[in-house]
This record gives sequence, structure tokens and C-alpha cells, in this order.
Amino acid sequence: MPTVVLLGTLDTKGREYAFLADRVREHGVEVLLVDAGILGEPLAEPHVRREEVAAAAGADVAALAEAGDRGGAVATMARGAAEVVRRLRAEGRLDGILGLGGSGGSSLVTEAMRALPVGVPKLMVSTVASGDTRPYVGSTDVTMTYSVVDIAGINELSARILTNAAGMIAGAVTAPPPPPGERKPLVVASMFGVTTPCVTAARERLEELGYEVLVFHQTGAGGGSMEELLKAGYVAGSLDVTTTELCDELVGGVFPAVPERVESAGAAGVPQVVSVGALDMVNFGPLESVPERFRERTLYVHNPTVTLMRTTPAECAELGRVLARKLNAATGPTALFLPLRGVSAIATAGQPFHDPEADEALFAALRRDVDPARVEVHELDTDVNDPAFALALANRLHELIDGGSR
Repeated sequence: MPTVVLLGTLDTKGREYAFLADRVREHGVEVLLVDAGILGEPLAEPHVRREEVAAAAGADVAALAEAGDRGGAVATMARGAAEVVRRLRAEGRLDGILGLGGSGGSSLVTEAMRALPVGVPKLMVSTVASGDTRPYVGSTDVTMTYSVVDIAGINELSARILTNAAGMIAGAVTAPPPPPGERKPLVVASMFGVTTPCVTAARERLEELGYEVLVFHQTGAGGGSMEELLKAGYVAGSLDVTTTELCDELVGGVFPAVPERVESAGAAGVPQVVSVGALDMVNFGPLESVPERFRERTLYVHNPTVTLMRTTPAECAELGRVLARKLNAATGPTALFLPLRGVSAIATAGQPFHDPEADEALFAALRRDVDPARVEVHELDTDVNDPAFALALANRLHELIDGGSR
């Protein structure tokens, strides 16, 4: 029988967790309650007590309560909870995890959820799920559902929402696994709308060559997820066509790169082919959300919720320096491909972001700073979405994975 771990602060939400536990059990699923509370007595009987959670973080729960530092206590209990759920998973006592809470509870519970492997069902019922969920979800498969009302007692509306959540997690842990397919070496690929033709053609070529290709949308979280998978050791190669998140990190867009972006493959020695896809743009929300200091820049309304801003020559030069530094640190086979006629679908001749001066600043910085002893550089007289460019990327990555030389 599968087991769902209910993790939360049972001193403040114990009655709600008890209700939730009963609803999960109605689906024929075992429940294991983990208490991460600090102050009052638990209002539901836990299977894993708070003392054990605190000890897993090297702390004493009484000392945490006495210190009176709520933020510090939450952070400590979150670390302990992460260790506890890892252990429960290793012992075969965790098939899924469910939590509920406000901002503090969501922060604590989702930190523990993020410690679990991708694929383990993770559901958070939260008062903050209708806003920016990136701090809670991170680069993992945490699912958040909005509680609508505060989690403060059981009423007609909260009962319905918690009952739904119980059904969701029960369904997830009892669903049969997908049928096993032929295991193929994995390749990760980075894509944006403006580099889709390139990545699609390269993916199809790699699939012909016997690989399974996982494509990640470069929205900050997408690049982070790709890096996490590279760190985990499951990946045979990286087709990092679209390094655009570096732009948002540099300039202040809404899809910033994680600090380790374009570093994990190199650190793990994974063969990688990297390009400069969409380094012509910084992402913002609707047009009115673009900061005032950028209003005179070249802007392009991609859709009602996304406005793009062209990177300047100075920014492109800095992006080249940043990318070169990251690639030079690689310990595995690394190839950099430069599309000289445009780095995105809207950076080619006649398109709104066509700017040869900015592109040349990017290319010149890379030519100057990339270490040729560590990184091979290929310059092609095409744009990034030319089929010839895509095939060159895919074929070279296959050669690098297969042990081929220049």
C-alpha cells in the first residue's frame, strides 16, 4: 500500500492536517504525519516528532523555541525536514508528499519537497499559490494549488479544497508507472520560441542517431531544471543552443539564469555543444511592466504577457565574456557554435532585433576570451534556425559523445 507523507507545523495546522489525513486514508493510502512545528503542542499525533526533525538539522527544538527567531527556526526545521523525507524515501516509506500552509509553511514544506527526486508526487496547498511560486517550486516538479481561503479551520470551502488535494495525491501515488520503453542515452536541450526551428531539427537528428532528447524552455526555472539533471549524472550530452537566461541575469529580466547555468555539464565532464541562441534579448512582462529606464530601448511585444528588449553591444560583449568564462572551466568535451547571420528568429536581416554591431560585440568577446585549448569554436555563415546549423550542432554532439575528435 502506498504511503503519503503529510509534512507541516502541527502546532498551528494540526486540525487541518488531521482532516487531510482522514481524506487521504479514504482512498486506501497510508499516511505518515511529520511534525515541523516549534512552539505549541501538536494538535495531531505525529509519526515523526519535531525533535527528530530538528535533530536531523543538528539542532534542538527547545533551543529554537527559546531563541524566538521565527525565520531562523523555520529555516532550520526546513533543513531537518528535507533530511527526514530523504530518509523516509530511502526506507520505502514515502511514495508522495503533501503539505498545506501560508508563506512560512509553504517555504518549509517545499524545501523538503525539493530534496526529493523528480517524479515523486509533491503537492502543496498554499495561500501563496496564486502569486510568484518560483521560490517554492524552484527547478523541481512541486505542484502548488491555491487554498483560496486561509488555512484556518475546516469550513465548507476549505473542506472541499483539502478533499480535492487528498484525491490528487492519492491518485498520483496509486497511478501505475508509465510502461517501460527502450532505454536510450539522454540528451538535454535548451529552447526558446525564437530558437524552436533549430532545436526541433537538432532533436530530430539526435533521435535518428538513437538518443532521447529532453527539451527545457528557458524561463529561468527551465534552465535550472536542466542544470539539476546534468548534475544528477543521468545525461550523456548537452545541446545548449539557447543560453538566453544569461541576458536576464545580467540586465535584470524576468527569466534570470541560475548561478550555475552553463556550468553543470562542464563540471560533470558531460560532452556539450553550446551556442548563443537568443542572447539578443532580455525578457519582461507586459509592455507596461518594462522598467522606466529601459523605455527608450528597442522593445518588441512578443505576446500580451511577454515584452522583449534588444541587448546592446556593451551587454553583448559582457555576455560573451561570461559565457567564455563558464565554458573555459569545462572538464569535458566542449564545442561552441556561432551563427553569424543571427542568434534568434527576430535577429536576422529585416527583423526587429537585427543588430550586426551587437552581434559582432558578442562574437568578438567570445573569439578573444574562449580558450582554444579547452573549447573548440565553429563559426557558420548561417542564422541559428538554419537547418544546416541545427544539423551541425547535432552531429558534432554525437561525435563528442561517441568519443570523436575534431
